[in-house]
Amino acid sequence: MTVRRSAAALATTAVLLASAAPAALADSSSPSPSPSGSSAPLSVPADPHAGLYGTSDPTYDGVWRQSLAFLAQKIEYVTPSVEAVNWLKLQQCDSGAFAAYRDFRKPCDAKTMTDTNSTAAAVQALAELTGEKTAVANGIDWLASVQNDDGGWGYTPGSPSDANSTAVVVGAFARAGKKLTDVTSSAGHTPYDVLRGLALPCGGEDGGAFAYQPDKKGAPAANADATAAAVLGTMGKGLAAGSYNPGKAPVCTPGTGLTTEQVAQNGAHWLAAALAGSGHLDQAPMPGAESTDPQPDFGNTADAVVALAASGHQDKAASAITWLEKNSAAWAKQSGPAAYAQLILAAHATGTDARDFGGADLVAQLNATGPAPAATAVPSPTPTGAQPAAGSTGSSGFSVWWLIAVGLAVGAGIGFLISNRGKDKGGR
Repeated sequence: MTVRRSAAALATTAVLLASAAPAALADSSSPSPSPSGSSAPLSVPADPHAGLYGTSDPTYDGVWRQSLAFLAQKIEYVTPSVEAVNWLKLQQCDSGAFAAYRDFRKPCDAKTMTDTNSTAAAVQALAELTGEKTAVANGIDWLASVQNDDGGWGYTPGSPSDANSTAVVVGAFARAGKKLTDVTSSAGHTPYDVLRGLALPCGGEDGGAFAYQPDKKGAPAANADATAAAVLGTMGKGLAAGSYNPGKAPVCTPGTGLTTEQVAQNGAHWLAAALAGSGHLDQAPMPGAESTDPQPDFGNTADAVVALAASGHQDKAASAITWLEKNSAAWAKQSGPAAYAQLILAAHATGTDARDFGGADLVAQLNATGPAPAATAVPSPTPTGAQPAAGSTGSSGFSVWWLIAVGLAVGAGIGFLISNRGKDKGGR
């Protein structure tokens, strides 16, 4: 979607932003009450859940779901509350890393279980939403410091590289405006080396798919979740990838020495074939379930839609997005903010209206799981078209649409001047 703004309008928005944006959104590298770069202390609430999206236990996914929620809101021109943004910022350790969740009233220490996935997701959200240059830079520096010699990343520092972790970290570097060809390990390897090594060769069973990691015998086994992630990773795209110029039907190119583009298209070919029959991916039944039959995998289906659209094959995702519109409501309600966000990202990638997704307003449902947004642009249709280039922000670090949203909020006498607007709506 092309954004057209007059110089005067942008200048007015910039003035409003400079005069009204609170210190809570200033550059910060520390979760302490007085982060460096701030002109005033960052508010530390007494409740460590204040500002968090969802009411379920955040121990394993707090930062992840908060980050996905921000990314989904951003593409729908929704400005999250200061309280919600502060919650994510306070999760960052002085090292630049994020844990899946921590009580930010206590400093990070050797027992704080930081991980690459939470850090990479938070970096993407902060880079896109608030222009937190110092926080983003610190997160990127930490990710670079824990890169494995083979060029990839595992879930925790030092663990073996896997496709999902490597792909989400690639997305963080891309959204922070870093050249991915420069992301090289001390041994001279890049993340693409890892992802190419986890791709199954064409011609064999599950050719084109990606493995999460090699199995105990060193052989890769197809994994739908890893394939959706790795397609984005090999393309150098973030979690909030849009739809790109349609290309020819994906094909699986055999042979060795393939380019990253060819490997990505091989993965897209596998995903398209996996969705072609039922319109969804499957997962094994939960332990103890009455049925032993595979169950629909809503989350990975949504991720596969994004991967296909981002690789130029929106048409191959059509049956899956239709299936999600008809069947995902109960899953999203039970799963909470991250699920709503995944569906919004899938809708965005395919040009589907997230505010009328099978009759449901996904944006309103997501907003209701956290503090009331600071602002919502009106009208706010689901944006379609090319994803903004990595690092395509103004001098303040805010994207054009973020500036517009803040300008609208300030003009209405609300926005970021209200530091505690709304209460948790009781969503998961």
